[in-house]
Amino acid sequence: MAEQAQYEELVRQFSAFGAVKREMGRTLPSDCPSGSAAVLTLLARHGEMRMSKLAELLAVDMSVTSRHVTHVAERGWIERSPDPADKRSRILRLTPAGEDRVREMSRRTTQLLAERLSDWTDDDVAELTRLMARLRASFDDCRTPAITQ
Repeated sequence: MAEQAQYEELVRQFSAFGAVKREMGRTLPSDCPSGSAAVLTLLARHGEMRMSKLAELLAVDMSVTSRHVTHVAERGWIERSPDPADKRSRILRLTPAGEDRVREMSRRTTQLLAERLSDWTDDDVAELTRLMARLRASFDDCRTPAITQ
């Protein structure tokens, strides 16, 4: 197990990582804020789904999810149709315009990463990807109570 000082440094690095996320966010089209981008990305990755599932994947309240969904629907990037299993619910799916938007966002983000990490080896990028996936997996079970001091 790592020492306390290593965890403290990790916390500092997470705080500093906010600048990386902000710069990546600046690559998004001006009409597609990060919440909307997250909706589109999740629908592209997981396919059509109910709003409740989307809220769960976003890890935000249903009202926040609803605002993001309204934003992308108004731009024609998703469609909402009645759920055949429950007419009160809606199924969300990307439209062709939404698929185009996802491809454009991916292209921009990939280009930024390729520029910023141009002096990294393929092995370095693979190792970062592996470690980030492992870190994320360590936090996947939200039911585990947080440790308090």
